[in-house]
Amino acid sequence: MGEWRIVRAILYRMRTGTQWRHLPMKSLFGRHLTCWQSVYHYFAKWCKDGSWYRMWLAILDLCRKWLNMSSVEVDGSHTPAKRGGQQVGYQGRKKSATTNMLFLTDRQGLPLACSDPMSGEHHDVFEIKENITKMVTTLQRAGLATDGLFLNGDAGFDAKKMREICQQHGITANIARSTKRRMNPTVRGYLFDSELYKERFAVERTNAWLDGFKALLVRYETSAKHWLGLHYLAFAFMLLRRKGVWNS
Repeated sequence: MGEWRIVRAILYRMRTGTQWRHLPMKSLFGRHLTCWQSVYHYFAKWCKDGSWYRMWLAILDLCRKWLNMSSVEVDGSHTPAKRGGQQVGYQGRKKSATTNMLFLTDRQGLPLACSDPMSGEHHDVFEIKENITKMVTTLQRAGLATDGLFLNGDAGFDAKKMREICQQHGITANIARSTKRRMNPTVRGYLFDSELYKERFAVERTNAWLDGFKALLVRYETSAKHWLGLHYLAFAFMLLRRKGVWNS
Protein backbone atom coordinates (compact mmCIF):
# COMPACT_ATOMS: atom_id res chain seq x y z
CA MET A 1 0.00 0.00 0.00
CA GLY A 2 2.84 2.43 0.74
CA GLU A 3 3.03 4.68 3.79
CA TRP A 4 3.23 7.72 1.54
CA ARG A 5 -0.42 7.13 0.63
CA ILE A 6 -1.28 7.16 4.33
CA VAL A 7 0.55 10.48 4.74
CA ARG A 8 -1.27 11.88 1.72
CA ALA A 9 -4.61 10.91 3.25
CA ILE A 10 -3.67 12.56 6.55
CA LEU A 11 -2.65 15.70 4.65
CA TYR A 12 -5.99 15.67 2.84
CA ARG A 13 -7.80 15.47 6.15
CA MET A 14 -5.70 18.29 7.61
CA ARG A 15 -6.25 20.63 4.66
CA THR A 16 -9.97 20.01 4.21
CA GLY A 17 -11.02 19.40 7.82
CA THR A 18 -13.18 16.46 6.80
CA GLN A 19 -13.97 13.77 9.37
CA TRP A 20 -11.73 10.73 9.32
CA ARG A 21 -14.65 8.49 8.36
CA HIS A 22 -15.45 10.73 5.39
CA LEU A 23 -12.05 10.52 3.73
CA PRO A 24 -12.43 9.78 -0.02
CA MET A 25 -10.61 6.46 0.25
CA LYS A 26 -11.12 5.38 -3.36
CA SER A 27 -9.63 8.53 -4.88
CA LEU A 28 -6.79 8.60 -2.34
CA PHE A 29 -5.81 4.92 -2.54
CA GLY A 30 -7.19 3.65 -5.85
CA ARG A 31 -6.62 -0.09 -6.22
CA HIS A 32 -4.70 -0.04 -2.93
CA LEU A 33 -7.98 0.64 -1.17
CA THR A 34 -7.92 0.42 2.62
CA CYS A 35 -10.28 1.58 5.39
CA TRP A 36 -10.27 4.99 7.03
CA GLN A 37 -9.56 3.31 10.40
CA SER A 38 -6.14 2.29 9.07
CA VAL A 39 -5.33 5.90 8.21
CA TYR A 40 -6.32 7.04 11.68
CA HIS A 41 -4.38 4.15 13.24
CA TYR A 42 -1.14 5.23 11.57
CA PHE A 43 -1.74 8.88 12.40
CA ALA A 44 -2.31 8.09 16.08
CA LYS A 45 0.69 5.73 16.14
CA TRP A 46 3.02 8.38 14.68
CA CYS A 47 1.71 10.96 17.15
CA LYS A 48 2.32 8.63 20.09
CA ASP A 49 5.86 7.56 19.12
CA GLY A 50 7.01 11.09 18.24
CA SER A 51 7.43 10.45 14.50
CA TRP A 52 5.92 13.78 13.49
CA TYR A 53 8.32 15.67 15.78
CA ARG A 54 11.34 13.77 14.44
CA MET A 55 10.15 14.45 10.91
CA TRP A 56 9.97 18.17 11.69
CA LEU A 57 13.49 18.18 13.16
CA ALA A 58 14.84 16.50 10.03
CA ILE A 59 13.08 18.96 7.68
CA LEU A 60 14.11 21.97 9.77
CA ASP A 61 17.72 20.79 9.62
CA LEU A 62 17.45 20.21 5.87
CA CYS A 63 16.00 23.68 5.24
CA ARG A 64 18.28 25.74 7.50
CA LYS A 65 19.76 27.62 4.55
CA TRP A 66 16.34 29.08 3.72
CA LEU A 67 15.69 30.52 7.18
CA ASN A 68 16.22 34.16 8.15
CA MET A 69 17.35 34.09 11.77
CA SER A 70 18.17 37.80 12.03
CA SER A 71 15.21 37.83 14.39
CA VAL A 72 12.65 35.32 15.61
CA GLU A 73 9.04 36.04 16.45
CA VAL A 74 6.87 34.51 19.17
CA ASP A 75 3.11 34.62 19.60
CA GLY A 76 0.30 32.71 21.26
CA SER A 77 -2.81 31.43 19.52
CA HIS A 78 -6.12 30.26 20.99
CA THR A 79 -8.11 27.73 18.97
CA PRO A 80 -11.76 26.89 19.73
CA ALA A 81 -12.10 23.27 20.87
CA LYS A 82 -15.53 21.94 19.97
CA ARG A 83 -15.28 18.43 21.41
CA GLY A 84 -13.36 19.14 24.61
CA GLY A 85 -10.53 16.79 25.45
CA GLN A 86 -7.04 17.23 26.85
CA GLN A 87 -5.68 20.73 27.47
CA VAL A 88 -8.97 22.51 26.88
CA GLY A 89 -10.27 25.37 29.03
CA TYR A 90 -12.71 28.28 28.81
CA GLN A 91 -11.21 31.49 27.44
CA GLY A 92 -13.21 34.61 28.24
CA ARG A 93 -11.98 36.72 25.32
CA LYS A 94 -12.97 34.00 22.83
CA LYS A 95 -16.11 33.16 24.82
CA SER A 96 -15.51 29.47 24.21
CA ALA A 97 -13.40 26.54 25.31
CA THR A 98 -10.01 26.83 23.65
CA THR A 99 -6.51 25.39 23.48
CA ASN A 100 -3.54 27.74 23.56
CA MET A 101 -0.16 27.18 21.88
CA LEU A 102 2.94 29.34 21.42
CA PHE A 103 4.58 29.54 18.00
CA LEU A 104 8.12 30.59 17.14
CA THR A 105 8.95 31.70 13.58
CA ASP A 106 11.87 33.17 11.69
CA ARG A 107 11.80 36.70 10.30
CA GLN A 108 9.90 35.53 7.22
CA GLY A 109 7.17 33.86 9.26
CA LEU A 110 8.42 30.36 8.51
CA PRO A 111 7.67 28.08 11.48
CA LEU A 112 10.49 26.98 13.75
CA ALA A 113 8.98 25.49 16.89
CA CYS A 114 5.91 25.42 19.10
CA SER A 115 5.02 24.77 22.71
CA ASP A 116 2.96 21.88 23.98
CA PRO A 117 -0.81 22.57 23.91
CA MET A 118 -2.13 24.41 26.98
CA SER A 119 -5.71 24.80 28.14
CA GLY A 120 -7.22 28.06 27.01
CA GLU A 121 -7.73 29.75 30.37
CA HIS A 122 -3.96 30.20 30.69
CA HIS A 123 -2.18 33.35 29.47
CA ASP A 124 0.87 33.35 27.19
CA VAL A 125 3.45 33.39 29.99
CA PHE A 126 1.95 30.40 31.80
CA GLU A 127 4.76 27.86 32.29
CA ILE A 128 6.86 30.09 30.05
CA LYS A 129 10.15 28.59 31.25
CA GLU A 130 9.12 25.10 30.14
CA ASN A 131 7.65 26.37 26.86
CA ILE A 132 10.64 28.49 25.84
CA THR A 133 13.02 25.70 26.82
CA LYS A 134 11.08 23.24 24.64
CA MET A 135 11.22 25.56 21.64
CA VAL A 136 14.92 26.33 22.16
CA THR A 137 15.61 22.59 22.40
CA THR A 138 13.86 22.07 19.06
CA LEU A 139 16.08 24.69 17.43
CA GLN A 140 19.23 23.20 18.90
CA ARG A 141 18.33 19.66 17.84
CA ALA A 142 17.87 20.96 14.30
CA GLY A 143 21.34 22.52 14.38
CA LEU A 144 20.17 26.12 14.87
CA ALA A 145 22.14 28.16 17.39
CA THR A 146 20.15 30.26 19.85
CA ASP A 147 22.95 32.34 21.32
CA GLY A 148 22.68 35.89 20.00
CA LEU A 149 19.11 35.63 18.68
CA PHE A 150 16.79 38.63 18.84
CA LEU A 151 13.23 37.70 19.81
CA ASN A 152 10.19 39.90 19.25
CA GLY A 153 7.15 39.45 21.46
CA ASP A 154 4.02 41.46 22.11
CA ALA A 155 2.99 42.93 25.45
CA GLY A 156 1.47 39.62 26.54
CA PHE A 157 5.05 38.39 27.09
CA ASP A 158 6.11 41.41 29.15
CA ALA A 159 7.12 39.52 32.29
CA LYS A 160 10.35 39.28 34.24
CA LYS A 161 10.48 35.48 34.00
CA MET A 162 10.11 35.64 30.21
CA ARG A 163 13.10 37.96 29.93
CA GLU A 164 15.12 35.88 32.36
CA ILE A 165 14.62 32.59 30.52
CA CYS A 166 15.52 34.26 27.21
CA GLN A 167 18.68 35.65 28.78
CA GLN A 168 19.62 32.20 30.07
CA HIS A 169 19.55 30.89 26.50
CA GLY A 170 21.52 33.84 25.10
CA ILE A 171 18.44 35.39 23.48
CA THR A 172 17.82 39.15 23.50
CA ALA A 173 14.13 39.72 24.21
CA ASN A 174 12.61 42.68 22.36
CA ILE A 175 9.21 42.74 24.04
CA ALA A 176 6.61 45.51 23.96
CA ARG A 177 5.87 47.03 27.34
CA SER A 178 2.49 46.26 28.84
CA THR A 179 0.52 49.22 30.15
CA LYS A 180 -0.45 47.05 33.12
CA ARG A 181 3.18 46.47 34.04
CA ARG A 182 4.72 49.77 33.03
CA MET A 183 5.02 50.98 36.61
CA ASN A 184 6.39 47.67 37.90
CA PRO A 185 9.97 48.38 39.06
CA THR A 186 11.05 44.75 38.44
CA VAL A 187 10.90 45.22 34.66
CA ARG A 188 12.53 48.67 34.40
CA GLY A 189 15.78 49.12 32.53
CA TYR A 190 15.02 46.79 29.59
CA LEU A 191 15.65 48.21 26.13
CA PHE A 192 13.04 48.10 23.38
CA ASP A 193 13.77 48.55 19.67
CA SER A 194 10.60 49.75 17.95
CA GLU A 195 12.05 49.29 14.45
CA LEU A 196 12.97 45.66 15.11
CA TYR A 197 9.56 45.11 16.69
CA LYS A 198 7.89 45.92 13.35
CA GLU A 199 9.11 42.54 12.09
CA ARG A 200 6.76 40.83 14.55
CA PHE A 201 3.96 40.93 11.98
CA ALA A 202 5.57 37.84 10.40
CA VAL A 203 4.19 35.55 13.12
CA GLU A 204 0.69 36.92 12.50
CA ARG A 205 1.08 35.83 8.89
CA THR A 206 2.07 32.38 10.13
CA ASN A 207 -1.16 32.16 12.12
CA ALA A 208 -3.07 33.05 8.95
CA TRP A 209 -1.25 30.28 7.04
CA LEU A 210 -2.13 27.79 9.77
CA ASP A 211 -5.78 28.83 9.55
CA GLY A 212 -5.68 27.68 5.93
CA PHE A 213 -5.61 24.11 7.26
CA LYS A 214 -9.26 23.52 8.12
CA ALA A 215 -8.44 20.81 10.67
CA LEU A 216 -6.42 23.43 12.61
CA LEU A 217 -8.92 26.28 12.34
CA VAL A 218 -11.16 24.58 14.91
CA ARG A 219 -9.91 21.79 17.16
CA TYR A 220 -11.87 18.55 16.99
CA GLU A 221 -9.00 16.30 18.12
CA THR A 222 -9.52 15.33 21.77
CA SER A 223 -5.93 14.11 22.24
CA ALA A 224 -3.28 16.79 22.89
CA LYS A 225 -0.65 14.61 21.14
CA HIS A 226 -2.82 14.38 18.05
CA TRP A 227 -3.31 18.14 18.05
CA LEU A 228 0.44 18.68 18.34
CA GLY A 229 1.17 16.11 15.62
CA LEU A 230 -1.08 17.93 13.16
CA HIS A 231 0.85 21.13 13.78
CA TYR A 232 4.22 19.52 13.06
CA LEU A 233 2.81 18.13 9.82
CA ALA A 234 1.45 21.58 8.92
CA PHE A 235 4.85 23.15 9.69
CA ALA A 236 6.55 20.73 7.33
CA PHE A 237 4.03 21.38 4.58
CA MET A 238 4.31 25.16 4.99
CA LEU A 239 8.09 25.23 4.88
CA LEU A 240 8.49 22.84 1.94
CA ARG A 241 5.64 24.40 -0.03
CA ARG A 242 6.89 27.93 0.62
CA LYS A 243 10.29 27.04 -0.81
CA GLY A 244 8.93 25.14 -3.80
CA VAL A 245 10.02 21.67 -2.67
CA TRP A 246 6.43 20.45 -2.24
CA ASN A 247 4.34 21.39 -5.26
CA SER A 248 1.25 19.27 -4.70
